[in-house]
Amino acid sequence: MSDVLLDFVRAARGTGIRISPAESIDAVQAMNALGWEDRAALRDGLGLVLAKTTEEKAKLAECFDLFFARSDMKRPEAPEAPPVADQQAMAGAAGEPQGGGGSALGEMLRAADLAELAARMERAAEEAGVRNISVFTQVNLYARRMLEQMGLRELEREIARGGPAVEQLRQGRDWLRGEARALVERNLQLFARGETEKYREEMLRRARLSNLDRRDVERMRVLVRAMARRLAARYARPRRHARRGMLDARRTLRRNMPWGGIPFRTIWKTRRIEKPRLMVLCDVSGSVAAVAQFLLLFLWSLNEALSGLRAFAFSNRCIEVTDVLARLPIEQAGAEIMAQVGFGSSAYGASLEDFDRLAMRELNHQTTVLVLGDARGNRTEARADLLREIADRSKQVIWLNPEHPLAWGTGDSDMPRYRPYCKLATQCATLDQLERVIEDLLRASA
Repeated sequence: MSDVLLDFVRAARGTGIRISPAESIDAVQAMNALGWEDRAALRDGLGLVLAKTTEEKAKLAECFDLFFARSDMKRPEAPEAPPVADQQAMAGAAGEPQGGGGSALGEMLRAADLAELAARMERAAEEAGVRNISVFTQVNLYARRMLEQMGLRELEREIARGGPAVEQLRQGRDWLRGEARALVERNLQLFARGETEKYREEMLRRARLSNLDRRDVERMRVLVRAMARRLAARYARPRRHARRGMLDARRTLRRNMPWGGIPFRTIWKTRRIEKPRLMVLCDVSGSVAAVAQFLLLFLWSLNEALSGLRAFAFSNRCIEVTDVLARLPIEQAGAEIMAQVGFGSSAYGASLEDFDRLAMRELNHQTTVLVLGDARGNRTEARADLLREIADRSKQVIWLNPEHPLAWGTGDSDMPRYRPYCKLATQCATLDQLERVIEDLLRASA
């Protein structure tokens, strides 16, 4: 029974519930204390042991009900019901051999022995390894394997021989296929949910942000926040080396002069970690608006690792949106920003002039300027001289362009004019590319 419980714990982890090995041991002890007779009590007991939040309790209860419903086999309704025992008499009257003449599976279908059929199906599922299912395309494969373990081939040979009960056996076979498929689908929902979510997240991370389906936007926001928290935790930890690291020999000898230079008190070299100061300019015109919203969400979730973050949005003019992002949730802030300057025609020269008035004097050599845009100014004046001044005043300019580098300089793209003043100019069309750039920025400043 402990193996069954460990399978349940594995299924619960697939729903997103965090369960440690110690908590798994507590679950086994709770199972031994409560027993299996009262499922409601066992479900409540496991909820107390394994779940930490109200949301996790609801997920665990749903997983429990689904997991322990696997062996339930619903009696089929007429006319699809498997034949009853009196079909044996009909078969005997027609001259069909009784006893060992038919298949074992056919005998169970004639007797309508649902309990034995359910037990055989559970054993067949275990022998077929249905708990290893990982993608929905394997449902038919595992269902076929289960039925073959139960004796499907012998049943089909019996059907091929014909007889008065052949139609009933054929209907019973079809009914068994449906039950096997339903059991496999339950196992898919139980054991493949974690792998399916992982695969879906990997696909979303590599998908172009500008091409996301509306159904994936909310999931993408969850991914962005999770990635930002991970980077913040990695690069915002206090780095203290007071009692470890490299020995500062000079200061140690000076401190221990009263004891003849014997190092009773050691001094270790420490390093002050400066958080990067960042100014972000986001193009929110129609062509790159979707990418800009995700960048703002990503950066604003990194507040623990960044100091002095200031955000600016522009299309044909540039405004500062730092206070909007601080005052409102990111979804509402994005809508307000787009209402003010979003979806217009890009004018990079005019926007750089606005930035010159708003923040040029506050740039210093600790400031990184991050620009997100396709550099398509609709044939307006580029004002690359202002970007050169920004590069001279700041530590570095990083330009993230959602277009492929082969498209830079084509049509109305001014990217070749801006690129000489950027320390880094790279494509940023997916969440993976965005994370890589921000992580490199944080690593370089650490």
